[in-house]
Amino acid sequence: MTDEIPEMEHQKISEISKTGYQCLKENKMDEAIDCFTKILLMDENNNYALVGLGDATRRQGAIHEAVKFYQRCLSNHPGNNYALFGLADCYKAMNQYKKAIEIWEQYLIHDDKNITVLTRIADAYRKVRDFANSRNIYMKVLEMEDTNPYAIIGMGHLHYDFKEYKEALYYWEKMLKINSENVDIRVLTSIGNCHRKLKTFCEGIPYFESALKREKNNFYALFGLADCYRGMNQIATSLKYWNFILEQDPRNKMILTRMGDAYRNLNDYEKAKDYYERALNIEFDTYAVMGLALIAKEQGKYDESITSFRRLIQQDNRNYRLYLELSDCYLKSGNRRKAAEILEDFQKFGIKNQKVAEMLEHI
Repeated sequence: MTDEIPEMEHQKISEISKTGYQCLKENKMDEAIDCFTKILLMDENNNYALVGLGDATRRQGAIHEAVKFYQRCLSNHPGNNYALFGLADCYKAMNQYKKAIEIWEQYLIHDDKNITVLTRIADAYRKVRDFANSRNIYMKVLEMEDTNPYAIIGMGHLHYDFKEYKEALYYWEKMLKINSENVDIRVLTSIGNCHRKLKTFCEGIPYFESALKREKNNFYALFGLADCYRGMNQIATSLKYWNFILEQDPRNKMILTRMGDAYRNLNDYEKAKDYYERALNIEFDTYAVMGLALIAKEQGKYDESITSFRRLIQQDNRNYRLYLELSDCYLKSGNRRKAAEILEDFQKFGIKNQKVAEMLEHI
């Protein structure tokens, strides 16, 4: 606000600004924009109006417009906390996490104990897979507030992203203990997923079931239960849950291939083929083609299976499982030399794989 504005106009701007921010609170974005635009006609660099316009346009999804308003505010009012906060959130929304981190760190110069900003920076470091910085900042927050849900959940996600499932489980379970009555359903499915990854399937099932009691069609709970029962080799039960998902989403390619796998493992090849083909009718799917090739192999149609596996290897030439299956086809068709050559081709990539080495030694 400049000193040259008359007192009467100063009061008018203040009133319009209050109205504008009230409109923001009530989610009346167009009215808020109208108010802040009127202020700029009276005071072209008014910091409240520029931040207000940034907030309103950002909430409308016009991120690039919002960036301009925040930057304009900062060029006239360097260090404005609200503009810094809004600008960082814009960069985050655009997945420009490194830029967001730079802006939030400028904010911390003025307020280095702001937990909201610290957790946002930790989240951003997690998104760019900077484990050390992300962990350090989450831990800093937990030192200030040991039950902060954003930091605890962030630590759970961080360890999960880096495949440290036991550590992730520790934080998810901590969150559950803190808020056992009203815990977010995602905490339940995250605990279940940790058990799924650790292959402690029977321990994961109760968490997915608790999530389903809250939300009967929750995809992650249904998927988790299906996958746990699959891991426990209870194929018929896993089919029940894959089916629940397909009832809601009949064109889910991944679930169609899982259904195909389930029926293949039950030796119901006709049903398995049907699901694999339904997946392929949506678009090409490596696992569906692989499933059909495995059925062909089981039925002794080795030439058909060999052709499919060779095509898959052309598209994914470092997938060791494709080489194992192709080698097995040659072995079953009586061509031991070719079976060995296929595995040797894989080893030429310099990739060490115990299963490939063991099969080659067996041949």
